[in-house]
Amino acid sequence: MKDKIIELYNRFRNLILYGIIGGFCAALDFAVYTLFCHLDLMPYLWANVISTHIGIFTSFLLNRSFNFRVKDKTPQRFLSFYAVGLTGLGLSSLMLWLMVDKAGWNELVCKLITIAFVSLLQFILNKYITFKKHK
Repeated sequence: MKDKIIELYNRFRNLILYGIIGGFCAALDFAVYTLFCHLDLMPYLWANVISTHIGIFTSFLLNRSFNFRVKDKTPQRFLSFYAVGLTGLGLSSLMLWLMVDKAGWNELVCKLITIAFVSLLQFILNKYITFKKHK
């Protein structure tokens, strides 16, 4: 049983660590977003832009160092990661706008929905593009 667990961990290590790191960064993103929205400091779409950027930068640093363990070509990898993050930002902003402005749903609930959806898409893109190990 122990060997099976180790085998599964080794097989899905990147996904597990991405989930842990992503969970932390998503919580940070959501906390900043909630703070800005709750205190009425700015409109929810601007809060999304700022909170997402904080999540992107934190996620890159943690994934580069602890998950994918790839430290070569840092500027190129960051630009790739940032492009993936901006893609996620665009998608989450569109989803938020549709759910909040068009459907009338609560912006905090909608942010949670977008985080879950966008995180999975970004994992796939980052694993196979940004942190692909060059042979």
